[in-house]
Amino acid sequence: MLTSSLIVGLRAVRTHVMVTRNLAAAQASDPIQQLFLDKIREYKSKSAGGKMVDATPEIEKEMKTELDKLEKQYGGGAGVDMTAFPTFNFEEPKLDPIDEQSEAKK
Repeated sequence: MLTSSLIVGLRAVRTHVMVTRNLAAAQASDPIQQLFLDKIREYKSKSAGGKMVDATPEIEKEMKTELDKLEKQYGGGAGVDMTAFPTFNFEEPKLDPIDEQSEAKK
C-alpha cells in the first residue's frame, strides 16, 4: 500500500517536472533568449526544402559553377550520385603457373 502510493507520487512529480521543463523551452524568460529562439524558428522556416537561406542569385550562380567544377574533376555527371560511397571490385590476378612453382621452391 505504501509502495503503490509512493510510486504514484513519484510519477506525479516526474510528470510535473517534464511539463514544467517543456513549458520553459517554449517560452524564454530572458528577452535575449526569446530573440534567439525566434531567430532559430525563423531560420527553420526559411531553410525548408534544403535550399540556402537568403542566397542572392550571384551566390547561387557561384555555387552551381563550383559544383560543375567538382563534377568535371571527380567524374560526376547526370545521374551520378556523388554523395554515395564508391564501390570497389577487387579481382584475383591471374598467375602464371611457372611463377607459382618458383615461389614454392623459395
